[in-house]
Amino acid sequence: MSSAYESWQEEKQSAWLYRVVAECERGTPREALFRELAQAAEEQAAIWLQTITQGGGEAPAPFRPDLRTRVVARLTRSFKPRVMRGVLAAMKVRGMVLYTQATPHGMPLKRDDIGKRHQNGAAGNALRAGVFGVNDGLVSNAALIYGVAGASAEPSVIVLTGVAGLLAGAFSMAAGEYVSVRAQREMFEYQIGLERDELDKYPDEEAAELALIYAAKGMDPAEARRLADTLMQDPERALDTLAREELGLNPDELGSPWVAAISSFAAFTAGAALPLLPFLFGHGEALTISIALTALGLFAVGASMSLFTGRHAVLSGLRMLGIGGAAGLATYFIGAWLGVTLG
Repeated sequence: MSSAYESWQEEKQSAWLYRVVAECERGTPREALFRELAQAAEEQAAIWLQTITQGGGEAPAPFRPDLRTRVVARLTRSFKPRVMRGVLAAMKVRGMVLYTQATPHGMPLKRDDIGKRHQNGAAGNALRAGVFGVNDGLVSNAALIYGVAGASAEPSVIVLTGVAGLLAGAFSMAAGEYVSVRAQREMFEYQIGLERDELDKYPDEEAAELALIYAAKGMDPAEARRLADTLMQDPERALDTLAREELGLNPDELGSPWVAAISSFAAFTAGAALPLLPFLFGHGEALTISIALTALGLFAVGASMSLFTGRHAVLSGLRMLGIGGAAGLATYFIGAWLGVTLG
């Protein structure tokens, strides 16, 4: 019986938050969608209430949102649903996928088409994360090495500092990436578990909610309902689609925490090693060669970023070179000043 009370509370909470989102979307087509979702959640709550009373339980007190729900509602009113979509999705507010895409995407016309547009999402995210990981390692360790080089000309001190900076940064990045991906996966697994239970118990209601979301994206209501009913014939595909379209979750973006950690470690190490290599080999002009290698690396990273930003590759490379160069110069002169002052 306790689970029935919790389900009633959850549906009432969802309905209350749907109305908050609808208020934020006043005057837009999304307002009608979220008001209909609120009504659907109220109907689900009524079913749970009937289950409680028929089982001999005492009807719950009138719903009052708890502190967490009120805080989320206030933040949603202040920052709007698009900013709060992740938190709202975690609180079982459906339809957040409407805020994750800049433009409406084409509806799948047959079951085999569903999910195809997401197949390259993980690869794109991994490539982008790799580029930014290299950039973090390159800029942070170059700035650290040049700061120490400005304060001390002793190669052993520079090498020790560079290796320490590389290892500290790489392990920190790996740990942060592991925790981040792990937490994201656990949230997804929790949400998908709830969705699986509701799909088993209330397939008609889930189909109706999915049809509402498709209709809000511009599909004819009758066609939206037909597509939703077709999806429900395949439970696993229906679950995947519900996760994407109702909860705004994309399973393709959730990789392994270990793979993410190792990739982040490797990317940071690759970037951080570049300004350190000339010092490791003990070259007489190590600082000059290191600066040249770092400049080439910064330009290459900036040019690579143009793949994701759409900017001109040369301009993007020069901008990154300017930003990284300024950081390196600043730390070098600060190190030189400290070396003179404290030396």
